[in-house]
Amino acid sequence: MKYRQLGDTELQISEVSFGTWAIGGGWGESNDDESIRGLHRAMDAGVNFFDTADVYGSGHAEELLAKATKGKEDDIHIATKFCRSGDIHDLATYSEQAVRQFAENSLKRLNRERIDLYQIHCPPLAILKDGTVFEVLEKLKAEGKIRHYGVSVETVEEGLFCLTVPGVKALQVIFNLFRQKPAEALFPQANAAGVGILVRLPLASGLLTGKFTAASTFAADDHRNFNANGDQFNVGETFAGLPFTKGVELAKELAWIGEVRGNMARASMRWILENPNITCIIPGFKNVKQIEDNLATLEVPPFTPNELARLQSFYTTQVHEHIRGAY
Repeated sequence: MKYRQLGDTELQISEVSFGTWAIGGGWGESNDDESIRGLHRAMDAGVNFFDTADVYGSGHAEELLAKATKGKEDDIHIATKFCRSGDIHDLATYSEQAVRQFAENSLKRLNRERIDLYQIHCPPLAILKDGTVFEVLEKLKAEGKIRHYGVSVETVEEGLFCLTVPGVKALQVIFNLFRQKPAEALFPQANAAGVGILVRLPLASGLLTGKFTAASTFAADDHRNFNANGDQFNVGETFAGLPFTKGVELAKELAWIGEVRGNMARASMRWILENPNITCIIPGFKNVKQIEDNLATLEVPPFTPNELARLQSFYTTQVHEHIRGAY
């Protein structure tokens, strides 16, 4: 395993880390025993960072992490998120009373005394500009309830604003071969500001595994079904904002990247990690096999300059125009 510094903090985290949305809920059926085995396999391989949220399975993902990391609290870093169990547009959701309760609830489920990275979970820009929530987070940090705080953002504009807030130490963004805009201005400026970058949905909800066909279907409780067109939350969180059938079509044209790298998934994540401004990727998983396959990303060869140029041209000429949602 290789490790990268999270912005200008003291944390050194595994460049391949994992998110827990899938094992908490929202991606169809999951098995808790298999989820725990996957978490243990990741830690055995040197993974020391996991991302979760209080709304993943209504806190279930946090509880699974508590069980898997028991006795390893000093070595395994956990980032969790808050606000989406309330009305994200209501300032009351970000009041000191509300945020304290969110934090205490997460600490209880995680069975920890401190949250390593506490993130606001995709709030509206107006909330960020109000600034009240950052004052609350500073209080929680001073009290030792949280170690650092950051923001999970949907747009480059939100991310750039967060860089003006001195206490923000991490931004979590959607970034992959199908959604590249953050690399242009946000990533370099974040690096200059000492802010780490956590990349979620590196496989565009599975499109970049190359395993889907236009006939693929998803369970009723899978966001790839109920949010395919942004009916429940930002469409960018599902298939990188691409219409599903178009995403399948585009993925087929990218099949070549996996030819010398094992498969498309490993190649897609390798491409992300070649950006020096990235701290880590946090792909999801449901079982040990997916953990092992994602970890194999570390072993595949880098892209050549010609390959990188080809990918950039593909994104610019064939992908970008089809992306929907705030970006």
